[in-house]
Parts: sequence; structure tokens; C-alpha cells
Amino acid sequence: MRLAIWIASLVLAISGANGLGAAAVEHSTDSPSKHPITFSADVAPILYANCVSCHRAGEVAPFPLISFEQVKKHAHQIVDVTGSRRMPPWKADAGAGMFLDARRLNDAQIQTLSQWVSQGLPEGNPHDLPALPKFTPGWQLGEPDVVLVPSAEYHVDAEGDDVYRCFVLKTDYPQDRYLSGMEIRPGNRKVVHHVMGYVDARHDARRLDGADGQVGYSAFGGIGFAPAGTLEGWGPGIQPRMLPDGVGMFLPAGSDIVIQVHYHKSGKPETDLTRIGLHFARKPVDRRLNMAVALNPTLRIPPGAKHEEVRAYLEIPEDISLIRIAPHMHLLGHDMSVLAELPNGTIEKLVAVPDWDFRWQTIFTFRQPVKLPKGTRINVIAHYDNSAANPNNPSSPPREVRWGEQTTDEMCVAALFYTVDAEHLTQGIAMPAFSAPPGSGGRAGGAANNLANRRMALQMFDKNHDGHLDEAEIRDALEFLERLRGPMNDRQRAGTRRFLESLNHDPPTTQPAR
Repeated sequence: MRLAIWIASLVLAISGANGLGAAAVEHSTDSPSKHPITFSADVAPILYANCVSCHRAGEVAPFPLISFEQVKKHAHQIVDVTGSRRMPPWKADAGAGMFLDARRLNDAQIQTLSQWVSQGLPEGNPHDLPALPKFTPGWQLGEPDVVLVPSAEYHVDAEGDDVYRCFVLKTDYPQDRYLSGMEIRPGNRKVVHHVMGYVDARHDARRLDGADGQVGYSAFGGIGFAPAGTLEGWGPGIQPRMLPDGVGMFLPAGSDIVIQVHYHKSGKPETDLTRIGLHFARKPVDRRLNMAVALNPTLRIPPGAKHEEVRAYLEIPEDISLIRIAPHMHLLGHDMSVLAELPNGTIEKLVAVPDWDFRWQTIFTFRQPVKLPKGTRINVIAHYDNSAANPNNPSSPPREVRWGEQTTDEMCVAALFYTVDAEHLTQGIAMPAFSAPPGSGGRAGGAANNLANRRMALQMFDKNHDGHLDEAEIRDALEFLERLRGPMNDRQRAGTRRFLESLNHDPPTTQPAR
């Protein structure tokens, strides 16, 4: 059992919630009006709907784009980055027709910005300005019901390996609660790589908190306890979003929230105080939000490879509704596609990111939940550029890169945020998630989740997708586990081998690669 837990703990937390601004129409045949283009009547509406949620004081963008003078100062730059579609930052090849909050301008909007510059940047009548979107200072989802903050700042050294630090945030609510939103505000974006939230229903993390004299505790390859669930996350480019009515994140009575913050050193000493804002569900919750991942932790990207392909897959064992999806790679990532192969053989594209940018990750929220029936297979196809010509390559000369949590390592992950169709909490019907919460080590959910974790372990190491581990795959799995957890003695190695071999005797649950 402990070995099964060990294998399943490879499932790593990826960041969570998103969304930004108002959705733009993806395709439009409308042309800009023939009347003179002005800031007040024509340009401001575009920027207010698509840009100012980031381009305002206190947000991630480097300058505000609210007043005429602010926009005029950057007008030529705006035309350049919108014309090349570098901004607004939206990396999926589908826009508002499929996803909510698509930060994507249509051709007519881009032409309007260009014509405004060519016409000499007229301001127009200030009375034509649209109302500025209302923002709560410091929060994109509005004023939270509760703000939770670690007890003190965390001090990050100037140099060295990345740090995974967990912070315990006590709630002590006497009753079960459901969250419809959770916003994470990094305190120091220079060093915060990503953040993930977990539910600690048994207060296990309290025993670890502050053991080394600093606030929180260090963790690598996990969070040191079995969470009752995962919450929202944050990463570069990810924006928060409220869940649909009737869907919530479960927070059991008395639970702590633990946030794991991944710090990447900046070259000088830094401090960070990341905080979170909770929004409680106002309407009855009928289904809980769950998370599963398709991933390939055995990836190896050789030095010099310009288009190295890596695949991952995940079998869906019950009818679900997919609400969000989050592709994830690091600096060598070039593109990723996530496809759903339905039991009838139909292939549906869930998301494709043809030009991956680590700085602009997104968790994509579907305009309508995507129904995935039992037996659906999720296929992830990713490509990596480990050549010297890749300006994002952190190694010079390039080196072999494998799976790992350091920024200079790589990942191949698609995180799925879903609800179970058969669950109806308002009718007293609760259904288990089909896999343990990422980061849990597989210790939640009893026998059903133990079987799911064994299946996940088989998927991780079954490179040829034939449903069995051959001797070469077992050797690769043992090597990977030793890199992750440290050297094993003979007894541990023999026990781990027995566990891996035992996976071949489970009932078949996967199909050969097609």
C-alpha cells in the first residue's frame, strides 16, 4: 500500500483558476467606422474590455492604459503588439466561441487601433468615454468574503535551487462551507513561480509548520500530508474566475487551507507574503469541483532536439462534465494539444496552444461544460524545443532535460477540472472523484481511489501504451523514482519492483495507442 501511495504521489499540483475581462468576439467581418477614430469613442471601449484588468495600478502589467495620456504614450507599441497578436495574451487557437474571457481582439478592433494612430491620435469628446470597469483595489474578483495571510513574510535566498514552501492558513469554520471562488495574490512576483491551494481537514500540516524556524515548511515532490481536496492556483498569466452556479469547492468544517508556493531565486535576497481571498457560494451547490491530470513524468528531451514529441493520456472512468482545462509545460515547451477520443471514436479538440509561452499560462474555462462519457480517452500531444536557437532555453549549451519541479526541468501535463454527472448534493447523492486529489499521495478515497491510483501509475510508466509494463519500462520507472525520492536500498528496490510488476495483473482499463 505504501508503495502504491509513493507512486501515486507523483501527481503534481498545477495551477488553478482563471479568466480575464470581458469576452471579445473572435471573428468579425465588421469594418471600423468611416468617421474619424477617436480615443474616447472608439479606442477606450476596446482597451477597457480587453486590457485594463491587467493594465492598471497594482496589477501585473508594467503600465496603466486608462487615461488618454497613458494610452497616447504607448500608442505605437499598442499597435505593434496587437497587430502581431502578442497582446492581449491569449495563446489558445480558439477564442470566445469556445472559451469564456477570451483575451483576443478581432480584426476590426486591431484595425481601429491602427487607424487611430495613423490619424494622429485624436482624443475626441471626453463625454463619449465608456464607464471604466469597476475593480476592487488589489482584487480581480471583487472584495473577498475572507482574506487569509501567512503569519509572517517568508525570506527567499538570493541563489540556489527552487524552493517549495507550504504555508498553513487556519479557518476554524464550525460548519462545512463551499467556495465559488478563490483568488491568490502573490506578494512578490519576482520570485513566485506558481501557487497551489489544498484542504487540510486533519490539521496534519500544523505539525510541520515552522519546524525550521521560518514561517511555513519546505516540501518537494508533494506537500507532506494527504489533502482532502485541491483548491485554486496561480501561475504567470493565470487570472481568477468564479465557478458556475451550482458548482463549488468543498471546505470541510474546521479545515486548514495550505498554499504551496514555488519560489525561483532572483539573484538577490527577497521576501514574499502571498495572500488568498475566499468567496463563499451564495447559491446551493449541487456538484463539487474535482481535478485530474494527464501527465508523462518519464519524458526525456535530448539536447539539440528542436521538435521533440511527448505524449500523455488519461482514461475517464465515468460520465463527467469538463469545466476547465489547463495545459502546463516549462521553458522548452513549444506547443500542446489536448484531444478527447470518445467511446464512439469521435475526436474532439479540447484545447490547442500552438505557441506556448511559460509567462502566459491560462486555465481555460469552457463557455459550456464539455460532456465526456465514461470510456473517453484524453490524449495530450506536446512538442519541445531544446535547441540552442530557442531563446527561452535556460541551458547553454543545451543539456538533456527530464521531468522535474525546477523551472529548468520540464513537465507535460494537462489538468482537467470537472464535476461527476451522477452527483447531486442537493438530492443527497455524493459521488467520489475518480482519482485522489493531486498532491495527496493517493491516500484519499479508500479502495476505489487505490485502484484509480494503480491505474494512474500504470499510465505514467507504460510508454508504449500496451496496458503492461515490460522490463525496460520497469527499469525506467525505478530510475525515475530514485531521482525523485532518493536512492533505495535493496529491500526497497525489490518491493518497488514487485509493486510495478503487480500492475500487470490489474483488470485491463486502457486501450493501445491509436
